[in-house]
Amino acid sequence: MICLFIHFNPTFKWTTSLWFILFAAITLSNSVFASGTIMIDLTRPSEHQQWQVTNDNVMGGISQGQLTFDGQSSRFWGELSLANNGGFSSISRPLESLSADVDQVELVFIGDGRLYQLRLATWKNGNRITYKHDFSSIEGQRQKHVFELSDFQAVFRGRLIDGAPVLAARDVKQVGVLIADKQPGPFALNLIQLKFKTSQETE
Repeated sequence: MICLFIHFNPTFKWTTSLWFILFAAITLSNSVFASGTIMIDLTRPSEHQQWQVTNDNVMGGISQGQLTFDGQSSRFWGELSLANNGGFSSISRPLESLSADVDQVELVFIGDGRLYQLRLATWKNGNRITYKHDFSSIEGQRQKHVFELSDFQAVFRGRLIDGAPVLAARDVKQVGVLIADKQPGPFALNLIQLKFKTSQETE
C-alpha cells in the first residue's frame, strides 16, 4: 500500500525525497550525537568547503594559506611571511549549538612540527570574543589532543584579554585553527577529526 501511494502521488514523493536530502546534508555536515556533542569529519571530501580562510593580507601581510582536500583529510597549508608586520594564516567554520554539558574538544591531526592554535569564537549579548589554546605537532605523526574548555584563553589580535567571561559551550558559534608562530616558511596541518564532547564520555 505504501509503494502504491507514493507512486500515484508525485507531490508526496518529491516532498519526501527533498526532506531526505535536507536531512542527509545536515547529518553529513555535523554528526550530532544523542548527548548533544558534535563531531566534524574532516576526511569528508566536501568538508573543507564549510571553512573560510583568513590570512594576514587583511592587515597588509603577504602570508598565504588555504584548506583543501588531499584525498584523505582536509589539509591546512601555505606559507607564513613576517613581511609588512604580517605572520598569520587561519581557517574557521560556523558551528551548530553545543550542549551546555560539553567541556572538551578533541582534535585528531597530522602535523609538521610547528605550533598552532585551536580557536573558539563566542557571541553573547551582541559581543564576539575569541578564545585560543596552543598545541604543538610532531612532523608526520598522527596525534590526538584533548582540550579542556576551561583552559582556553580569551584573546584579541594576539593579546590576552583580562576579565573575559568564562568560556561556555553554549556560547560557542565558531571553531578555527590558526598558525602564528613567528616562523616564516611553509606549513601543513592535516585535519582528520574534530569532536566536541563531555569529559564523562567513553572512548
